[in-house]
Amino acid sequence: MVLQRRPQGTRTDVEYIANQENLEAFVRRARSSAVLAVDTEFLREKTYYANLCLLQLATDTEVAVVDPFAIEDLSVLVPLMEDPTIVKLFHAAGQDLEIIYRELGVLPSPVFDTQVAAALLGHTQQIGYGPLVHSLCGVSLKKSDSFTDWSRRPLSDSQLDYAADDVIYLPKMYRVMRERLEAKGRLGWLDNDFAALSDPANYVCDVASRFKRLKRVGQLSRRQLSAAREVASWRELTAQARDLPRKWVLTDEQVVESCRREARTIDELFMVRGMREKLCTRDARAVVAALVRGLDAPPEQWPELDKSLKSEPNVDAELDLMEALVRLRARENDIAMQTLASHGELARVARGYRTDVDVLKGWRRAIIGEELLDLLAGKLALSLGPDGLVVTRTGE
Repeated sequence: MVLQRRPQGTRTDVEYIANQENLEAFVRRARSSAVLAVDTEFLREKTYYANLCLLQLATDTEVAVVDPFAIEDLSVLVPLMEDPTIVKLFHAAGQDLEIIYRELGVLPSPVFDTQVAAALLGHTQQIGYGPLVHSLCGVSLKKSDSFTDWSRRPLSDSQLDYAADDVIYLPKMYRVMRERLEAKGRLGWLDNDFAALSDPANYVCDVASRFKRLKRVGQLSRRQLSAAREVASWRELTAQARDLPRKWVLTDEQVVESCRREARTIDELFMVRGMREKLCTRDARAVVAALVRGLDAPPEQWPELDKSLKSEPNVDAELDLMEALVRLRARENDIAMQTLASHGELARVARGYRTDVDVLKGWRRAIIGEELLDLLAGKLALSLGPDGLVVTRTGE
């Protein structure tokens, strides 16, 4: 089915694909394209893994809105995703790539993320798709279906239009952004960022470190953290196996409170609010076993949380000066400040870290990294002049 609507300022055909034959035909046509725009619509409110509800694909000449519920085999898309001659275009690619990896078993490559690239062209670090389309294409997108149930069928015309909009402008945006990045000599700056998006390691859940993301985990002692690591790992694996949201298995608050109480029996565990209702006897035994395992681990195996970089009193002054310098260079180079150097990165440099710090690598080091090291070494001085911040070299 070809939709009658034509987006403003384009000559692109939009096709709703709900059978295997039409999808395979689209794949054959797309193999000759230099670009493939990709987006997904999904739901995950009631599941651990995202439930793919719609897949949008676009070349320069057509858009395919693919209904995965009606397709027998999505793996026919693998050759497109892996074709090194076709640049796969995304906006804020993270979740889309996670879903594609789970559905197809491969990660698209090469990739170009318009949100990542926009930060090198003067836009805010996490600019939304709609504002970027308006800025580069002069089109204001409708938001009527931004919060919709994509699992319901049939899909309305407005839903299909909304879905098509999410990819139809990406090829034009890519070429505009690529031209501007090349003019600034910055296109190669994104190589490592885009390569990382296609690295499978970024989409594998490390269950052993999940405890660090628990709410209020900082209230626990190191011994209790050892228990939290075990319980959070059990919760993660259980949620994956049952395909349930982790909070449906146990909430963060329940995990932390059971560890704070150092519960060693089911009766002690059920003293935590809601535990009795949440856990069956078998699960309760498993949680208690995890608690005991963590509490009885030798001290040398107890984990330690990373110290909060924001609360490091000994680097506050350094951070103030470093952020002032980064803000200046970001403005001069028309780059989002957080893209150039985040607060956390600056704090690590101030504390003496020199390896595995993005601001001390590649183009970031050239623009600001070396200056930050000189500033900390007393080789640079900052002052205020008539036009703002002034950077001068000291006598060294």
